[in-house]
Amino acid sequence: MIRIAITGNIASGKSAVQNILEKSGYNVLDTDKTAHMLLNELEAVRKVFRAFDVFEPDGSISREKLGRLVFDRSDLKKKLEEIIHPAVKEKILEFFETNKSEKFVFVSIPLLFECGMQDLFEKALLIYTEDSIREKRLISRNHYSLEYANKRMSAQMPQDEKKELCDYVIYNNGTLKELEDAVNAFLTTLS
Repeated sequence: MIRIAITGNIASGKSAVQNILEKSGYNVLDTDKTAHMLLNELEAVRKVFRAFDVFEPDGSISREKLGRLVFDRSDLKKKLEEIIHPAVKEKILEFFETNKSEKFVFVSIPLLFECGMQDLFEKALLIYTEDSIREKRLISRNHYSLEYANKRMSAQMPQDEKKELCDYVIYNNGTLKELEDAVNAFLTTLS
């Protein structure tokens, strides 16, 4: 089994790549979704953020409120990461075990290098999208202000640094069709 990390900064198109891979029959673990699920499952998260306005009326944690809070408070961001990252790592290892008979397995993991999980993988694929395009996506898709979009973008390791650390790069600056072609070319290279 070859374990491949799909990484890329916010709004680079990792989900689109994941969808293309899944349509091609590959198993992909989305660590963003995993982390979101864990937010409400882990009692430690509730304990740390109990005193903050991050809860919905039904008692679940609002990702939007939590995101805005931790991007303004580095101490709380660090606490959240100390709880979530080990739990996500556990889910990745479970995913590998469940899919051990597959030739290739993919894990979409935006913070691959930031959280030091690159050693879990044989290969890393970067989805690279121009900053101006990512900024526009965050403003239109997530309804972020320009200032908040830039704050979220600058919280991650720069794409050019990640490019040096990855085995493969797919540029996602065009159409969905161009992205599909690039992913298919990558899969051809892989096999």
